Amino acid sequence: MVKIAKATRKFESWLDRQIPLIRADLALKHKLMAQDAFTFMRATFYRWTQVWPDICPELVRAPWVLAVGDLHVENFGTWRDAEGRLVWGVNDFDETYPMAYTNDLVRLAVSANLAISSKHLKITPERACKAIAQGYLAGLRSGGRPFVLEEHNRWVREAATGELRDPAHFWTKMLRFPLVHEAPGSARRALEALLPDKELEYRLLHRISGIGSLGRERFVALAEWRGGRVAREAKAAAPSACVWAARGGSKRILYEEILESACRAPDPFVRLRGRWIVRRLAPDCSRIELTSLPKKVDEKRLLEAMGFETANIHLGSGDVVKTVRKDFSRRRGDWLYDATKAMTESVLEDFESWRRS
Repeated sequence: MVKIAKATRKFESWLDRQIPLIRADLALKHKLMAQDAFTFMRATFYRWTQVWPDICPELVRAPWVLAVGDLHVENFGTWRDAEGRLVWGVNDFDETYPMAYTNDLVRLAVSANLAISSKHLKITPERACKAIAQGYLAGLRSGGRPFVLEEHNRWVREAATGELRDPAHFWTKMLRFPLVHEAPGSARRALEALLPDKELEYRLLHRISGIGSLGRERFVALAEWRGGRVAREAKAAAPSACVWAARGGSKRILYEEILESACRAPDPFVRLRGRWIVRRLAPDCSRIELTSLPKKVDEKRLLEAMGFETANIHLGSGDVVKTVRKDFSRRRGDWLYDATKAMTESVLEDFESWRRS
């Protein structure tokens, strides 16, 4: 297996042939990757796709679904559905691809494990794995249920809303992004199609956000409209890193397919337009960081909900879910914990190698 530094160069060279990359943002990403193991893992799904088959070969042979791929504990957020209801769930599907259902569970558990190590979570790794597994099984058995934060799921609402999602804080942060004067015409058209008024004047910003997709073109149209600010984002879409790791396969971007098939109350503003993923940005339409969670959040319950939401996504794969349910039910012992431990060790080894390089 090649070292992480070489794998990163090879992946970024491949990605640069798919979409234009912003070198300054890539340099920032490389710096952030040395910050801590949790951040490193979020930034390196391409590496995960390389080592996962070698470290967990038996799990790779589990039934395949249309998977999130790059699932982790900070890939959850809130949005408003077509009825204006606040909804919580998986927030990003950049790396969606057909994979063993076990991939999403193990990656979610590894991210929890690393968040525990970095003091972002207080639960033990063993309890975290059990909570994710219990939530996933409950989701499969229920047939799925979106997390609509209205008369139900009040505890999720309380965990998902906090000071850092306050409108004043959100828009102040948005205004710090640098202005850009040039952008691909396709990006502008994608943004303008999503604005409330096609003649609305807006300022165009370069958004520097996230870690996994850092380096891609990412534009925000920020405008004043009828008494307040509105924002729309266009992020460059690319084939999943799974295509790179497998050295072949379909480059089709499956973002909309997974959104439409999963058991969700969807965000009507999230779309794939040409080569751009477009969405509305707002204080309650964004990703939730662990640092913004209340200090007394029930972590076991939250991880169970993440496992349940993972089942909501996988249920969109149709008849194969019956096979998934059978496969999951026959697994005994601490299979998820054992796989999580092995993949965590791999991530930590790569992280230390990256820091030395």
